[in-house]
Amino acid sequence: MARMTAAEAAVEILKREGVTNLFGLPGAAINPFYSAIRKRGGLHHTLARHVEGASHMAEGYTRAKAGNIGVCIGTSGPAGTDMITGLYSAQADSIPILCITGQAPVAKLHKEDFQAVDIASIAKPLTKMAVTVLEAAQVPGAFQQAFHLMRSGRPGPVLIDLPIDVQMTEIEFDIDTYEPLPVYKPSATRAQVEKALDLLQASERPLIVSGGGVINADAAELLVEFAELTGVPVVPTLMGWGTIPDDHPLTAGMVGLQTSHRYGNATLLESDFVIGIGNRWANRHTGNTDVYTAGRKFVHVDIEPTQIGRTFAPDYGIVSDAKAALQLFVEVARERKAAQTLKDYSAWAASCQERKATLLRKTHFDNVPVKPQRVYEEMNKAFGRDVRYVTTIGLSQIQAAQLLHVYKDRHWINAGQAGPLGWTVPAALGVATAVPDETVVALSGDYDFQFMIEELAVGAQFNIGYVHVVVNNAYLGLIRQAQRNFDMDYCVQLSFDNINAPEVNGYGVDHVKVAEGLGCKAIRVTEPGEIAGALEQAQKLVAEFKVPVIVEVILERITNVSMAGADIDKVNEWEDLATEPGDAPTALLGA
Repeated sequence: MARMTAAEAAVEILKREGVTNLFGLPGAAINPFYSAIRKRGGLHHTLARHVEGASHMAEGYTRAKAGNIGVCIGTSGPAGTDMITGLYSAQADSIPILCITGQAPVAKLHKEDFQAVDIASIAKPLTKMAVTVLEAAQVPGAFQQAFHLMRSGRPGPVLIDLPIDVQMTEIEFDIDTYEPLPVYKPSATRAQVEKALDLLQASERPLIVSGGGVINADAAELLVEFAELTGVPVVPTLMGWGTIPDDHPLTAGMVGLQTSHRYGNATLLESDFVIGIGNRWANRHTGNTDVYTAGRKFVHVDIEPTQIGRTFAPDYGIVSDAKAALQLFVEVARERKAAQTLKDYSAWAASCQERKATLLRKTHFDNVPVKPQRVYEEMNKAFGRDVRYVTTIGLSQIQAAQLLHVYKDRHWINAGQAGPLGWTVPAALGVATAVPDETVVALSGDYDFQFMIEELAVGAQFNIGYVHVVVNNAYLGLIRQAQRNFDMDYCVQLSFDNINAPEVNGYGVDHVKVAEGLGCKAIRVTEPGEIAGALEQAQKLVAEFKVPVIVEVILERITNVSMAGADIDKVNEWEDLATEPGDAPTALLGA
């Protein structure tokens, strides 16, 4: 067998497990690993400006393409603690990423050595495995187990911590005979699927709720086929958005307190049966579960056994990978359709489409300063069906989910449960790295954009081009709206008179100058009629320069966005609703 350092063995395993891209920052305690990367070749490394940024790049890379596993690398101490937010975000949304950290020598771990922190203990609650490898001969097994765990059951992140002396120790290792461990995923049985379909067929107004697990399982086509065979309308969750095209006749809209459609909530409340596949019944989807569950039965299919009954007890639960379950659902539904025993739900589906055609929010405003709804209307026109949107949290994300359209899985890439501010820039860089020939459009409010704005330099340095729409109201808009309940507007204003940029008119940070200083292109828009031209120009600049291109739209300072406090039947509509086709020209079936 060949002799090599443990770090070299780890690099060879990464390649054998299908890894091609790395995101990270070198440092003293991880330099032996970087030496192995350089020596062994075959891996492309993107140098981040912040280790948290590297972890979010890895997330974006994983989320963009089925089978991808993003890898981020950092040195000892603060590099590992900087990755914790990325691990949390990945764990919360069931995203496999591998974080690799350097560490002090084994003999110094208990001596409070410089930048020596027990990162494995810190990361353990947020990972499927977090381990400091103390013996060089255990490095190959640790990496093999990491990929096995990330891919098996409910996907999730892993952290491997490598003391510097462990990285440098030579071991015997035969990469030529290395094989990834078999992946374990639970599968539904035919009897379970038959029972679930029996429950569905006993209903009059059923719905399918399609969650992020359908995307993780790469099962969107099966989901659509199952819906079409049964004629049952589909409600995608925020994390499952794109599993069925927005303009499909069986798409019923999203449900929830915030990222929802008026017609989606109305349809859920009219239903009498729901089968959830690959979803968590997240609280911002369900709101008050007494309202959400009243008068309807539930079947829940999820890969993680402890998710069944976690939020509320379903009438029937199935532990299964979404693809395995949907393969059986399609098989049994085909048989029943051939035998003409499937119930006809066409009238129910038509009523869902009627709500979808009429319960719309207005988007066409000509106001100056710009109302945010107009931005999303123009984005619908500018980017078409193949765009991949990337965003995280805030009024921008909430209203975008209400007004934008998604037509394919992995084309809405969102840090759903954790929602860390600053996530969007690095995640978009990871997405654009994974799909360099596709249109990637990030969306941020001004505060999210400022959190990790330094990562724009990564896009400039490594020619990672994408469009970044920044809707700027110089406010922490979501928190300002939440503070209405406390009768205050406190510590949420980002506006100030910029002595170096009077042209921003009191909106504070000059994002155009900052972006240009980081090597990117930027356009500022102040009137609604300018938005379309700016978005078109941005795409041309991305094609020409292969760098991030920012389109900043100066918004009115205050817009209250449609949302509810606790119940999905009590959504506050603060703005005008659509009453004629011209009010919402890019809404589906908005005539």
